[in-house]
Amino acid sequence: MQSIEPIIVKTYKAAVSLRKASDAQIKKALKMLAESLKQNSAALIKANDLDVAKQDANDPKTDRLRLNEQRIKGIANSIKKISTLPNPAGKSIEKRTLYNGLLLEKVSVPLGVVGAIYESRPNVTFDIAALCLRSMNGCLLKGSSEAENTNLAAIKIIRRVLKDNGINPDCVTLLPSDRESVGQLFTATKYVDVIIPRGSESLIQYVRKNSLVPVIETGAGVCHIYVEKDADLEKAAAIVVNAKVSRPSVCNAVDTILVDSAVAPNFLEKVKPAFEKDEVEVFADSKAFKLLKGYPHLAKATSEDFGREFLSLKCAVKVVKDIDEALLHIQQFSTKHSEAIVSKNKKNCERFLQEVDAAVVYTNASTRFTDGEEFGLGAEIGISTQKLHARGPFALEKLVTEKWIIKGNGQIR
Repeated sequence: MQSIEPIIVKTYKAAVSLRKASDAQIKKALKMLAESLKQNSAALIKANDLDVAKQDANDPKTDRLRLNEQRIKGIANSIKKISTLPNPAGKSIEKRTLYNGLLLEKVSVPLGVVGAIYESRPNVTFDIAALCLRSMNGCLLKGSSEAENTNLAAIKIIRRVLKDNGINPDCVTLLPSDRESVGQLFTATKYVDVIIPRGSESLIQYVRKNSLVPVIETGAGVCHIYVEKDADLEKAAAIVVNAKVSRPSVCNAVDTILVDSAVAPNFLEKVKPAFEKDEVEVFADSKAFKLLKGYPHLAKATSEDFGREFLSLKCAVKVVKDIDEALLHIQQFSTKHSEAIVSKNKKNCERFLQEVDAAVVYTNASTRFTDGEEFGLGAEIGISTQKLHARGPFALEKLVTEKWIIKGNGQIR
């Protein structure tokens, strides 16, 4: 097994040099990267086609893997937007003078070197590289073997742009896609400051259990929408359909729909035509199963279907007695990603916002908005479901830590 330590050390040293780059230099490089991405879209799609051809067309990951002109344009626009955002590093957070005349200042500084492990989605390669560059962090990218050709084409574009702008290209490094390199990354505590896994629950748990480098989780999204008895059912149907079918393979798509028994018959009738059009497979509890009788893509839910992240045109439906039962269900099965209530009852909406423990909690809106770009943060590395350092879209603003700067004139203690 070949050691990847020399590669990691190169990135560590390049990250130090990146802190000397000017703000204008980094912004120019990002804008050039956005343009270069569009100019090289044909080569990128050609490489991506090789990866997609090896996948099962019915696997939800295949949609995440696929690139086309529209998606490439979206990635380029996201990079361009990141270039316009302020650098979160170098900001003065707090200043004060101690009794002995020492001047204290707390400032934001880059994390250093960010390791990212992710599955399938090649856009993540560009997103993380752009976010780390803007915040003056080096990054080590460990994509999956499924996206190997795409990622190799992507890193070629990125490194060429960096070189053309006088930035050491080693500050953005693509690690080998083999599993052995992951183990070496986990022990590189001297050179890597944080590892961020992005992907399935099994990947996240594997990184948590094995990494000696601190880990920031971007968790799986088992998302719920609760249609309360005072909901506007037309709005509720539109919200639920959007949250399920607009892009079912992503983590902010709804997985379980909880419906108040008082409105369940009317609501499910409204949802059925749209779900049938998109061939959404529904796993229904006993009450919902009776109400959905005749729906062509219906199955009886098992206990495993609740708390399941489907990542496809599938969802679970459960009829609940009231908001108390809905909240208990969410408390039991939520992965603390995104949860929503649809209701005109302000008191119950406020109760939902206060009691639900999740990174993002909605009233009367689709869970599909949980996204760094939608929140005006630029792209994100992932959606953090933990509570330390970052929660929600892990975007540019969170790619920093703090440093105390002390200025004295001979003080001793």
